[in-house]
Amino acid sequence: NKTKYSILIAEDEQLNFMFLETLLIDVIKYDCILHHAKNGQEAVDFCKENSNIDLILMDLKMPVMNGFEATRIIKENYPNIPIIAQTAYSTDVDKRKAFTAGSNEFISKPISKTDLTEILNKYIKV
Repeated sequence: NKTKYSILIAEDEQLNFMFLETLLIDVIKYDCILHHAKNGQEAVDFCKENSNIDLILMDLKMPVMNGFEATRIIKENYPNIPIIAQTAYSTDVDKRKAFTAGSNEFISKPISKTDLTEILNKYIKV
Protein backbone atom coordinates (compact mmCIF):
# COMPACT_ATOMS: atom_id res chain seq x y z
CA ASN A 1 0.00 0.00 0.00
CA LYS A 2 1.34 3.42 -0.96
CA THR A 3 2.01 5.88 1.80
CA LYS A 4 1.38 9.10 -0.09
CA TYR A 5 -1.20 9.34 -2.83
CA SER A 6 -0.91 11.83 -5.64
CA ILE A 7 -4.05 13.88 -6.25
CA LEU A 8 -4.53 16.38 -9.05
CA ILE A 9 -7.04 19.15 -8.39
CA ALA A 10 -8.16 20.80 -11.63
CA GLU A 11 -9.75 24.03 -10.43
CA ASP A 12 -9.56 27.56 -11.82
CA GLU A 13 -10.78 29.28 -8.63
CA GLN A 14 -7.91 29.66 -6.14
CA LEU A 15 -10.35 29.76 -3.20
CA ASN A 16 -11.94 26.45 -4.22
CA PHE A 17 -8.50 24.87 -4.54
CA MET A 18 -7.56 26.11 -1.07
CA PHE A 19 -10.84 24.78 0.33
CA LEU A 20 -10.13 21.29 -1.08
CA GLU A 21 -6.53 21.47 0.11
CA THR A 22 -7.68 22.33 3.65
CA LEU A 23 -10.36 19.63 3.57
CA LEU A 24 -7.90 16.94 2.43
CA ILE A 25 -4.85 17.90 4.51
CA ASP A 26 -6.25 19.47 7.70
CA VAL A 27 -9.75 18.06 8.09
CA ILE A 28 -9.57 14.52 6.67
CA LYS A 29 -5.83 14.42 7.53
CA TYR A 30 -5.16 12.66 4.26
CA ASP A 31 -1.50 11.90 3.62
CA CYS A 32 -1.26 12.98 -0.01
CA ILE A 33 0.64 15.14 -2.43
CA LEU A 34 -1.62 17.70 -4.09
CA HIS A 35 -1.07 19.13 -7.55
CA HIS A 36 -2.98 22.07 -9.01
CA ALA A 37 -4.08 22.60 -12.60
CA LYS A 38 -5.85 25.90 -13.29
CA ASN A 39 -7.69 24.71 -16.41
CA GLY A 40 -8.46 21.58 -18.39
CA GLN A 41 -5.45 21.95 -20.68
CA GLU A 42 -3.09 22.11 -17.69
CA ALA A 43 -4.74 18.97 -16.27
CA VAL A 44 -4.24 17.09 -19.55
CA ASP A 45 -0.62 18.26 -19.80
CA PHE A 46 0.06 17.36 -16.17
CA CYS A 47 -1.19 13.79 -16.71
CA LYS A 48 1.06 13.44 -19.78
CA GLU A 49 4.08 14.37 -17.66
CA ASN A 50 3.04 12.50 -14.49
CA SER A 51 1.55 9.07 -14.99
CA ASN A 52 1.54 8.38 -11.25
CA ILE A 53 -1.64 10.33 -10.47
CA ASP A 54 -3.94 8.33 -8.19
CA LEU A 55 -7.05 10.50 -8.48
CA ILE A 56 -8.26 13.69 -10.16
CA LEU A 57 -10.80 16.15 -8.77
CA MET A 58 -12.00 17.83 -11.97
CA ASP A 59 -13.92 21.10 -11.97
CA LEU A 60 -16.24 21.08 -14.98
CA LYS A 61 -16.42 24.83 -15.62
CA MET A 62 -12.90 26.09 -16.37
CA PRO A 63 -11.26 28.40 -18.92
CA VAL A 64 -9.07 27.31 -21.88
CA MET A 65 -10.47 23.75 -21.83
CA ASN A 66 -13.46 22.71 -19.72
CA GLY A 67 -13.54 19.70 -17.43
CA PHE A 68 -15.71 17.60 -19.75
CA GLU A 69 -13.17 17.80 -22.58
CA ALA A 70 -10.18 17.34 -20.24
CA THR A 71 -11.82 14.26 -18.69
CA ARG A 72 -12.48 12.74 -22.13
CA ILE A 73 -8.83 13.22 -23.22
CA ILE A 74 -7.35 11.98 -19.94
CA LYS A 75 -9.60 8.89 -19.89
CA GLU A 76 -8.63 8.05 -23.49
CA ASN A 77 -4.96 8.00 -22.51
CA TYR A 78 -5.14 6.93 -18.86
CA PRO A 79 -8.35 4.91 -18.39
CA ASN A 80 -7.35 3.74 -14.90
CA ILE A 81 -7.13 7.17 -13.25
CA PRO A 82 -10.33 7.83 -11.30
CA ILE A 83 -11.78 11.22 -12.17
CA ILE A 84 -14.25 12.90 -9.85
CA ALA A 85 -16.28 15.60 -11.59
CA GLN A 86 -17.07 18.58 -9.37
CA THR A 87 -19.23 21.60 -9.99
CA ALA A 88 -21.26 24.17 -8.12
CA TYR A 89 -24.05 24.21 -10.67
CA SER A 90 -25.03 20.61 -11.11
CA THR A 91 -27.86 19.79 -13.47
CA ASP A 92 -28.83 16.33 -14.65
CA VAL A 93 -27.49 17.31 -18.07
CA ASP A 94 -24.10 18.16 -16.52
CA LYS A 95 -24.05 14.87 -14.64
CA ARG A 96 -24.83 12.89 -17.80
CA LYS A 97 -22.20 14.84 -19.76
CA ALA A 98 -19.63 14.22 -17.00
CA PHE A 99 -20.26 10.46 -16.97
CA THR A 100 -20.32 10.33 -20.78
CA ALA A 101 -16.91 12.06 -20.81
CA GLY A 102 -15.59 9.32 -18.50
CA SER A 103 -15.99 10.62 -14.94
CA ASN A 104 -16.15 7.93 -12.27
CA GLU A 105 -18.12 10.05 -9.79
CA PHE A 106 -19.90 13.36 -9.59
CA ILE A 107 -19.72 15.61 -6.52
CA SER A 108 -21.51 18.92 -5.98
CA LYS A 109 -19.94 21.99 -4.42
CA PRO A 110 -19.70 22.89 -1.65
CA ILE A 111 -18.00 19.54 -1.13
CA SER A 112 -18.58 17.98 2.28
CA LYS A 113 -16.02 16.07 4.31
CA THR A 114 -18.34 13.03 4.35
CA ASP A 115 -18.84 12.95 0.56
CA LEU A 116 -15.15 13.44 -0.18
CA THR A 117 -14.04 10.81 2.35
CA GLU A 118 -16.52 8.31 0.91
CA ILE A 119 -15.21 8.85 -2.62
CA LEU A 120 -11.56 8.69 -1.54
CA ASN A 121 -12.23 5.43 0.29
CA LYS A 122 -13.84 4.00 -2.83
CA TYR A 123 -10.87 4.73 -5.10
CA ILE A 124 -7.84 5.07 -2.84
CA LYS A 125 -7.75 3.93 0.75
CA VAL A 126 -7.79 6.74 3.32
